[in-house]
Amino acid sequence: MLRAWWSARQGLDGSLDGASPAQVLERSGWARSVAGVGPYLTLFSRAGTSREEADAAVQRLEIHELPSARGCTYVVPSRDFAIALKASQAFADAPMRPARKLGVTDREIDALCDGVIEALAKGPLDPDELREATGGLSRSLGEEGKKKGIGTTLPLALGKLQSLGEIRRLPVNGRLDQQRYRYAKWDRNPLKAYRGSVDDAQLEVASRFFRWVGPATVGELQWFLSLGVKASKELVARLELVPMEPGSERLLFPDDADALRAFVPPKKAQPVLVSSLDAISATRRDVRTLLDDADLERTVALDRAVGTLGGLSDLPSHAILDRGRLVGLWEYDVESESIVWASFVGKSRALEEAVAKTESYVREQLGDARSFSLDSPKSRAPRIEALRKMRA
Repeated sequence: MLRAWWSARQGLDGSLDGASPAQVLERSGWARSVAGVGPYLTLFSRAGTSREEADAAVQRLEIHELPSARGCTYVVPSRDFAIALKASQAFADAPMRPARKLGVTDREIDALCDGVIEALAKGPLDPDELREATGGLSRSLGEEGKKKGIGTTLPLALGKLQSLGEIRRLPVNGRLDQQRYRYAKWDRNPLKAYRGSVDDAQLEVASRFFRWVGPATVGELQWFLSLGVKASKELVARLELVPMEPGSERLLFPDDADALRAFVPPKKAQPVLVSSLDAISATRRDVRTLLDDADLERTVALDRAVGTLGGLSDLPSHAILDRGRLVGLWEYDVESESIVWASFVGKSRALEEAVAKTESYVREQLGDARSFSLDSPKSRAPRIEALRKMRA
């Protein structure tokens, strides 16, 4: 029943069909963005949102890609812009720690930030244009910097300004599944009207977390917010959550507990294809709870090895779910322009229709289904071959 509950709360039961992108993200949770198709598949799997509709929502600032939980980027609905940005500030200093060891000073980055803001007053610019516009304010950090992943000081300033809501990044071609950006001043900085502290923002994110994927554990919240055990427990205590059942570590709000007790799992199959970073698993970073016991030891292909599904924290491929149960895996084969998939429960008409629907969407609107920026047709070839063998 718990898996079906999560599926319904996430809107994977058809209840969000036709909803706006912002409405989908408000209910199911922020969509992890790592230059892959995760945000698009989040919207399509729940609301049938086209890529064009999703891109238009980004343009209208109804949703946007922002630094947020753990300082990571998520696509966030407009009502959450301020708390996402504020929560990200708990991690804003992390890039500066290795940079300081290379001789970079906070005063230097503050001066560069001022230069970036001045340059962007004339309009959006890409990183190369910003380096030229800021002149000597930006500098190379040499080979040592490259080893630490900090080639120049410019990304340090851009990261800081984004977390402060002073600038935002714009996909060069308007798409969320790529990694080329321009930067623009954010004239309506969402943080200007936000009076809360970082701790206040963390509490608000924690509250949303339990609405998105409750009942959840303190440990799952701890991972999502990247907090210590003590801080996580303090947040949970302030939320006044209750156990799913006596003695359970899984917690949720009292009204959700009432709704869960009254919930009747659907009898009819509800197969749906989602991304490997879908919120139903990635928000809690848990695969095991989506599996039937019979599938825990099922062997799957990983990037450079094999593993058992029950031992994974992250999905190894995009997923096929049915009422919250993980019933299969899929990848997109660019060469054949088709989805390669394998089901743990056999074929059915409903499942084949779900595959065909998503295949058409990926082929006609996305062109590919990268999980993340470094995913490529070549790198996923072993996973595709493994799925073909599973089907044989």
